[in-house]
Amino acid sequence: MMRKIGVLTSGGDAPGMNAAVMSIARSAAAYGMPLIGIKHGYNGLLRKSTSIKDDLQELYLDTVLDIADQPGTYLRTARCEEFKDPKWREIAVQTLKAMEIDGLVVIGGDGSFQGAMRLCELGIPCIGIPGTIDNDLAYTEMTLGYETAVQVCTEAIRSHDRPHVVECMGRHCGDIALKAACATGSEIVVVPEVPWSVEEVASRLNKQIAKGNYRSTIVLAEGCWESMAPFDMYGFLTSHGKQCFEGEPMSAMRFASIMKRMCGMVEARSTVVGYTQRGALPVAKDSAFAFEAGNLAVRLLRDGISNQVIGVRQGKVFNMPIVDALKVEKHFRRDLYDLVNNL
Repeated sequence: MMRKIGVLTSGGDAPGMNAAVMSIARSAAAYGMPLIGIKHGYNGLLRKSTSIKDDLQELYLDTVLDIADQPGTYLRTARCEEFKDPKWREIAVQTLKAMEIDGLVVIGGDGSFQGAMRLCELGIPCIGIPGTIDNDLAYTEMTLGYETAVQVCTEAIRSHDRPHVVECMGRHCGDIALKAACATGSEIVVVPEVPWSVEEVASRLNKQIAKGNYRSTIVLAEGCWESMAPFDMYGFLTSHGKQCFEGEPMSAMRFASIMKRMCGMVEARSTVVGYTQRGALPVAKDSAFAFEAGNLAVRLLRDGISNQVIGVRQGKVFNMPIVDALKVEKHFRRDLYDLVNNL
């Protein structure tokens, strides 16, 4: 019988994390279980702060009922490299036992789930809710915050009779960029999953210009530079009269400058859609998923079921073992990628 449960948000913040915490609080209250909020991800379990109030906080309904539509995460979030060390995980277990926390809900991505799996091995029941804008967990159709991130990028993609380079977040996953490109009718998308070259993109842009399309949009995923073919950015820009310093990394701004010169355009602009993707108000789809996932997480713990993660399959919320979920391979939608770039 679960007497008390805990919840933490780990890794990068994602829209909808607060909605999930609110749902967990409501469900825990309905089942008569006190809820402890653990701050700054796994760091709170390691008691890094000088005051316990900075690490752990009892969550009451009147405290969290109004946080569902707030950006960011009420509990704060952070990565915790120390948690990879077994001795620190033992300290986390001691903290949980000292607080009489019988089960834990972990809201985060791949690394957060790895941590939850290790706690399960040490006898702490855990349930994971996928909270990451990157949508890089293959077992689920969507992760918490992904739909909101796409919406933010979609609203940022605007062009005014000139090529526009827009960089989206997503780390090593191109899902945000691809879906934003599809949603806005962008002409070119570049992602880390598909090898590409600067010359290839310039050729595509020149074809658009030849058709009379002077406002083509190029959507980049932030991790796309890792799959780019070697290109002498310094040599190209300096030889075309643009100041550049050796050793500087490629960026959306420099890429737009290269496209301008390769394609003979008067101007090309760039926009990097940054942390507004993480800090935006969650769209309805993310909030609704958070509500269902939070309730299911508490019910699973109440029923003595642990070492599970929650996801969406064919539009329905479900759960499966963490270890199996982390083995599922990600399949990139190459058909959509080709459709955007070939039209």
